[in-house]
Amino acid sequence: MKCAIIGHGKMGREIERILAERGHSVELIIDEANADELTAESVKKVDVAFEFTTPDTAAQNVERVLRAGGRVVCGTTGWLKSLKAMERLAEERGGALFYASNFSIGVNMMFRLNRRLAELMNPYSQYDVRIEETHHMWKKDAPSGTAITLAEGIIENMERKTSWVNSATSDASVIEIESLREGMVPGIHTVTYTSPDDVLELKHSITNRRALAFGAVLAGEFLAGKAGVYGMDDLLR
Repeated sequence: MKCAIIGHGKMGREIERILAERGHSVELIIDEANADELTAESVKKVDVAFEFTTPDTAAQNVERVLRAGGRVVCGTTGWLKSLKAMERLAEERGGALFYASNFSIGVNMMFRLNRRLAELMNPYSQYDVRIEETHHMWKKDAPSGTAITLAEGIIENMERKTSWVNSATSDASVIEIESLREGMVPGIHTVTYTSPDDVLELKHSITNRRALAFGAVLAGEFLAGKAGVYGMDDLLR
């Protein structure tokens, strides 16, 4: 598989290492200094592009790949307002988009458990639910895409929860998300159900960025040769 890496930060470099381990080649690396090299011609030379940059640049990068009919795996969060437009563009141009708020296999199992737990807890109104997420001090978006995905999973499966907020609230109809930014933490996500009598926690901790990069590479291998829009549920199905 011939690959492009868009964003050569910590995640980009980890993806590069795993691609090499699995016998793939990196034909193009795009970073701030050579952003103009992401062209239709360069996209056509690779099978899959991996986009891990910033919320401010992700949509533009994804659009460039898709307009060239390319395939892109994107793990940048904080640009969801443009996601639907990019999905339409993938369909229109015959390209492929694989987006996930988190590529860790464990986190995506947590998403599934979270949805099922919300169904089970729905009848028990004595439990309040909240989400806490902790990431490294350089993460720009808050709450994280993972925390939002968890909140949306609860809302979809628990009728009495109608929205989420990113601050403390006493409103029983919303899910509070607390976002912490500290140190070098790759990612910790906790869903807590609290009643006057007990506490139930669903928690996932990433101990190494490799968990995210490995899942992204699996997504790239899955996407090679395909057209359309995909996510982790497609990969894990």
